[in-house]
Amino acid sequence: MRIIDPKSTPTNELHQYLLGTVAPRPIAFASTVDENGAPNLAPYSFFNCFSSNPPIVVFSSNRRVSDNTTKDTLHNVEKTGEVVINAVSFSIVRQMAVASISYPKGVSEFVKAGLTPIPSDLVRPFRIRESPAHLECKVKEVVPLGEGGGAGHLIICEVVRMHIQEEVLDENGKINPHKMDLMGRMGRAFYVRASGEAIHKIYQPFMPPGIGFDQLPDSVRNSTVLTGNNLGMLAGLPAAPAKADVLALKEDERVREALSTDPPLENLHRLAQKELAKENRELAAKIAWLGEFL
Repeated sequence: MRIIDPKSTPTNELHQYLLGTVAPRPIAFASTVDENGAPNLAPYSFFNCFSSNPPIVVFSSNRRVSDNTTKDTLHNVEKTGEVVINAVSFSIVRQMAVASISYPKGVSEFVKAGLTPIPSDLVRPFRIRESPAHLECKVKEVVPLGEGGGAGHLIICEVVRMHIQEEVLDENGKINPHKMDLMGRMGRAFYVRASGEAIHKIYQPFMPPGIGFDQLPDSVRNSTVLTGNNLGMLAGLPAAPAKADVLALKEDERVREALSTDPPLENLHRLAQKELAKENRELAAKIAWLGEFL
């Protein structure tokens, strides 16, 4: 593996290695105002949710690597203690990119990006009408993380009000990720769209605990067919299949066909893999465990 030493790697190169590894990252489209009420809008991908009680989100405004200057967003939150974080959906990602340009002070990114400012309820910065969700925030603390170019300022925010477009909610009032259609940031010029086939549902119960990799039969754990994800699905089961249920599968037509063709173990595991792809974990486990009784 390539070794990256942060102490000897130029900051701009290290920055891209970090962004390409810690990805995808959600995007905070931060709206602020200065002490005179002039609006500013800028996206930040050093962003996440850190607590729900109290509701805390955190983003970082980094010093510019080129000249070690800071951004208007940092100045504004330090002066006013308020920010609105707007979600970035696919429908506005190109407008967000325009807002990321460094315009001269006094130029409105709302105007340049063609986005509509609407009043917030509890804070002074505007919300973005076109965004599917808005977080009105009070800034609790700004933590400087360094003094050189590339150093971040951790902006810790308490959410005091949320707004969510009704159109992105399902019939139960929950956010539908396909309708939310959020964008995530990767390294360099790469983004990811979090909808459609990019979204996977992984349901793993915590109780009772899964049996784990160490309790998988050797023939399963050392399979040349089953992948790490396949084995993870089996290891997450609360119990191994009963021997009687496993042996009963010998009467299944598909299993009989797999057992009658060389190599039988690999054929069984391919059959189990097909069931795992359909989320039939219990059936897949019985098929896979059958290899112990060949």
